[in-house]
Amino acid sequence: MPNGSARRSGIALTERQKIAWLRLIRSDNVGPATFRDLINHFGTAEAALEALPELSRRGGSSRSFRVATVNDAERELEAAHRFGAVFVGIGEPDYPPALREIDAAPPLLAMKGNRKAATRPSLGIVGSRNASVSGAKFAAMIARDAGTAGYVITSGLARGIDTAAHRASLRTGTIAALAGGLDRPYPPENIGLLEEIVSGEGLAISEMPFGWEPRARDFPRRNRLIAGASLGVAVVEAANRSGSLITARYAADFGRLVFAVPGSPLDPRCHGTNDLLKQGAIVTTSPADVLEALAPLSRDDLFSRPRSDVEVKKPAVEEMRPGSGTPADGDRARIVEALGPTPVEIDDVIRHTGLSASEVHLVLLELDLAGQLCRHGGNLVSLVPAA
Repeated sequence: MPNGSARRSGIALTERQKIAWLRLIRSDNVGPATFRDLINHFGTAEAALEALPELSRRGGSSRSFRVATVNDAERELEAAHRFGAVFVGIGEPDYPPALREIDAAPPLLAMKGNRKAATRPSLGIVGSRNASVSGAKFAAMIARDAGTAGYVITSGLARGIDTAAHRASLRTGTIAALAGGLDRPYPPENIGLLEEIVSGEGLAISEMPFGWEPRARDFPRRNRLIAGASLGVAVVEAANRSGSLITARYAADFGRLVFAVPGSPLDPRCHGTNDLLKQGAIVTTSPADVLEALAPLSRDDLFSRPRSDVEVKKPAVEEMRPGSGTPADGDRARIVEALGPTPVEIDDVIRHTGLSASEVHLVLLELDLAGQLCRHGGNLVSLVPAA
């Protein structure tokens, strides 16, 4: 059973580093995985920023590449300050320890509320927006008992199960992961709930820019935050092809526990959870099922190893070294020829071409920044299909 104490390790970014990191992640075609590879290759965000236009050109882009400016970053930092929020980097003490460990974790999170909640062990709870009375009641039971046991409850501020989980854990601590900017919560009817969360023991987090209105394609990123920040995810009522099942899939990919509450086969809201049980999810008929399974994962030292202020997860095979030479045109062509519309493992591309990991990753960066590369889970990449 966790004691609820915060696990805080890491080194704070300087103001200059934070501005550079914010500029890099807000530049064209730079997502978390690209950010990681750029830092690993160039050593600092400042050096990576200088290289972006040339990398994009070498990747085949014919248009001007937009690099976020210092003024852009300073304006967003000021917007966060006015809103009562801060940006926390992946190597800083208040970054969620479990989220830090996933592949391509967000380099920066916007946070508002009690940041100590981010460093405590978390249980994710998700489910149907049109929840049944019994489903909402059971989600609240899990949230209440887990909160009493020392866990923070992480969910997505949606209607139904999410709302029930957040409300049941207001006193013990809850994290709302948002699909849009912190200043653009969704749905509107839960704005009051969000205010209760951030004014008490809870926290709101987002990887999206301030002012960003959430779109349908942003919600899977929100679901990824929930799964990544949690030791396990409990799914209470989920229809087939629902966002809750996306969260469960992310949780399984990250090696997290997946709990599913069985339901009537006649209720479409339970089809997804029942399928999760067939796939090996933990049968959950009481909060005790969750707490017993989480207990071995809840040591205070589980994610306590320190990181430097610029360290992010490195490629598994070979670290890309700052200052590596530019691949020859023939080598670049070999890498591009090895790719196609079907996702392949980067390690397989390295073996197939016989080139170094550093060269392959640099060419992938060029293609990525030019908008020619798709990144998939499990270290897979593919070329963007021709229009």
